[in-house]
Amino acid sequence: MKKNAVFIYSDELLSYHFSQEHPFNQLRLKLTLDLLTELGAITDVDIVKPRIASDKELLLNHESSYIEAVKQASRGELLPEKTMSFGIGTEDTPIFPNMHEASARLVGGTLTAVDYVMQDKAEHALHLGGGLHHGFKGKASGFCVYNDSAVAIKYLQEKYNARVLYIDTDAHHGDGVQWSFYDDDTACTFSMHETGRYLFPGTGNVNEWGQGKGYGYSFNIPLDAFTEDESFLEVYTTALREITEQFKPDVIVTQNGADAHYYDPLTHLSVTMDTYRAIPKLAHELAHEYCGGKWIAVGGGGYDIWRVVPRAWSLIWLEMIGKADVSGPLPVEWVKRWQPSSPVTISANWEDPQDMYEPIPRKKEIEEKNRQTVDRALYFVRQQQEQIRKKK
Repeated sequence: MKKNAVFIYSDELLSYHFSQEHPFNQLRLKLTLDLLTELGAITDVDIVKPRIASDKELLLNHESSYIEAVKQASRGELLPEKTMSFGIGTEDTPIFPNMHEASARLVGGTLTAVDYVMQDKAEHALHLGGGLHHGFKGKASGFCVYNDSAVAIKYLQEKYNARVLYIDTDAHHGDGVQWSFYDDDTACTFSMHETGRYLFPGTGNVNEWGQGKGYGYSFNIPLDAFTEDESFLEVYTTALREITEQFKPDVIVTQNGADAHYYDPLTHLSVTMDTYRAIPKLAHELAHEYCGGKWIAVGGGGYDIWRVVPRAWSLIWLEMIGKADVSGPLPVEWVKRWQPSSPVTISANWEDPQDMYEPIPRKKEIEEKNRQTVDRALYFVRQQQEQIRKKK
């Protein structure tokens, strides 16, 4: 019997662990699942264990020399002079034991999600352990060893002959995925992120439209720092509806970084939980309008693992199963269970307080600048739509 949605998880995903001090902390996966369980929104029958991606699958997007280097590093055998050229052993992406197996499992989890959706075992699939969008074909970057989304899109293209729309709402530009499909007209990449003027990786300019066959299939909306809910959602809704209508995908893959939130320690945007309720809602609607419901969602960034990520990521699952109207207090037992471990006071409600931060002085200026960015980003889409109208 076809499921409405499946949740890809096992405790083995927690083995993707750089150090106790590193900001990338997969404990957020356990916090999210525990919140959903306490809410009564998920049971064991909804959970599917991730598999480990094979080398053949990793080779869909990664170079063999790089995969071998990651394996050697995992065993402590990679020569120190070679680590930097592969982007591992850095402050951002340090080496840890069994790094290859842990990273390949994250990729395998996303491929498990793909197979469930594309083989009609489920309409939607959520793999919060994925979303490592900075990984390049031959180099690690920004906490990401292997790029599960890029591998998954190649897998979708080769195994299922699918046109894929990739939607990335992480505060950091989805650079690794974009460059993997920059000359491809069967994958459309859309990234909304804080401008690279202030934030890693410094790319994702509005004029990065693709090249060759892929020209006009790459979309970037670099948001001004301190962008708030209203502007973020205006941009997101306008751009995504127009892009989806033009591209007409077979399947939608969303990367759901939760680091645009005001509380996130690594970024400078100012959205609240209202945005994280709206992001999956529109993706869900578009999946049903254009793809027969085929929607694969992965995680991504999110570095306030106590106040932000569990709520934001729970809302994706709740949207998938038709229970996204939750409001008011979080389950009291969940808050009591995790508060002793948290260095900050855990949010008690699904919503953020109205007075969470002082009014942004440049609000109107930021909103207008973001509107102008959308107009530039959608230039090709609107030009093509005008040509279609003229032919009619």
